[in-house]
Amino acid sequence: MFKEFLDLGRHPIANAFLQKEEDFKDEFLFDLKVGLDTDTKLVSIKNFVEPERIFNQDYPYNTSNSFPMIEHFRKTAGMLYNEYGNETCYRVLEIGSNSGTFIENFSKVDSVCVEPCGNFAEITEGMGYKTYVDFWTTELAEKILSNDGYRDLIYAANCICHIHDLDDTFRAVKKLLSPSGIFVFEDPSLLRIIERGSYDQIYDEHPHIFSVTALNNLLRRNGLQIFRVDNLSVHGGSNRIYACHTDSCLVGDSVRYNLQEESVFGISNFETYEIFAERVFNSKKKLVKLFEDLKSDGKKIMSIGATAKSTTVFNYCGIDNSIIDVITDTTIDKQNTYSPGAHIPVVSPDKVNMIDYDYAYLGAWNFKDVIINKQREFVESGGKFITHVPQVMMFS
Repeated sequence: MFKEFLDLGRHPIANAFLQKEEDFKDEFLFDLKVGLDTDTKLVSIKNFVEPERIFNQDYPYNTSNSFPMIEHFRKTAGMLYNEYGNETCYRVLEIGSNSGTFIENFSKVDSVCVEPCGNFAEITEGMGYKTYVDFWTTELAEKILSNDGYRDLIYAANCICHIHDLDDTFRAVKKLLSPSGIFVFEDPSLLRIIERGSYDQIYDEHPHIFSVTALNNLLRRNGLQIFRVDNLSVHGGSNRIYACHTDSCLVGDSVRYNLQEESVFGISNFETYEIFAERVFNSKKKLVKLFEDLKSDGKKIMSIGATAKSTTVFNYCGIDNSIIDVITDTTIDKQNTYSPGAHIPVVSPDKVNMIDYDYAYLGAWNFKDVIINKQREFVESGGKFITHVPQVMMFS
């Protein structure tokens, strides 16, 4: 049974940046509500958005634009090959391959990509990797099995939580996974989101927010089991899940540890989510008041990072260009556009002199240390940063 606990209001597609002001009136909006499935313990948004609206030729998020993510995928690929690979033949498939920053670390001969966004599928095809321009389903898995054979490693990063039908997703994995193969995927951790109050990780692209508990329930009912869990710092706290065919591998202590930690935290209790919802509402009130006070004092505010996370915050809190003058972002496809819903201009960082501003909101708070190190001149000139994670605060 689905029990709603959080209503974030009307929201746009988080990465649907607008090219011109005339686009504002036709912008797609939906009700962003969140609830708990009391049977599986899965947390999901109530109203799914059609994936074709989100993942298409215009999808802007490119992992190649983030050096920390490039390094993350390079190290992850090396670790997986060293610990689970086979020198003779290691057949890899990546679900949601984006611009190829993970798959490029594996053989073009033995690797396959699945990427529904045509702009990124063209990139991996150009790199020499066979790419299926499609959404991940059991039907596609059957096609790949027929054309390319079983896979020894099926990998996905920040992608499985994007897919509406998880039972079909996991059945598709089971169908294509070799008898001794492993399925490895990483997504934001529900436990860390609740701990930090980072409600901004809830948006249209994330129809589900995963706990290890919920994934354990869902994978088991589809013939797979978790045998290892890595807790990661990436994206503000993620879990890397390792799964295999049921009873085909030994379950490590990390699985028991994570399940126990979530149990003690109360991840299966609805009261936990009611408390979280109250914290989210209080965070909104504090952030709005802070911005209003600063503006009434004549302060100039900008934002760093035109992120999906900031789309959630700005639209939930009603923050627009009357509060924040401009957003800077290094992603070329986001520059010279307007942010979804809030309609704040987005420009290249080299178009803005940060010293002209008193405060900078961190839309990409998960890269806080990187941003601060780059903006020493802003801090030395008296500038301060604003964040809402883990609480609303100003700092320099």
